[in-house]
Amino acid sequence: MTNPLTPEQEAALVAAIRQAELRTSGEIRVHLEDTCPTPEPLDRAAQVFAELGMHRTAQRNGVLFYLAWQSRQFAVIGDAGINSVVPDDFWETAKENVLQHFRAEKYVNGLEQGIRLVGEQLRRYFPYDAATDQNELDDSISFGDTPLRS
Repeated sequence: MTNPLTPEQEAALVAAIRQAELRTSGEIRVHLEDTCPTPEPLDRAAQVFAELGMHRTAQRNGVLFYLAWQSRQFAVIGDAGINSVVPDDFWETAKENVLQHFRAEKYVNGLEQGIRLVGEQLRRYFPYDAATDQNELDDSISFGDTPLRS
């Protein structure tokens, strides 16, 4: 897979993830691959979510941003803990917010904005607790068709 991000863009996304996670026990990951091997990107996002072991967080509050950049497919998916507390339309709203930026070819800005929105919801429902919080998932961006477990 060709990395579509410059080192600066990748660093900006990782910084956005770390910033969003500062005030929450929630976990955010970004996964990029060339093309989506399934008809629905949400199905592929669920596969990647499982392959990355994102369901193993203590509070089931992991969120994955999935982008197949060459085939222009995108999805955002949250685990059972976060999914059970956010408003019913939250994931669609978050996705549409990111896609607005994508349509203007501002891909990194779109992902940063989506990460911020998700971080706000995670902070609201899963606030940071200095006594118990630990970074349960790698903040780095994963790439390719077969992500490595973290």
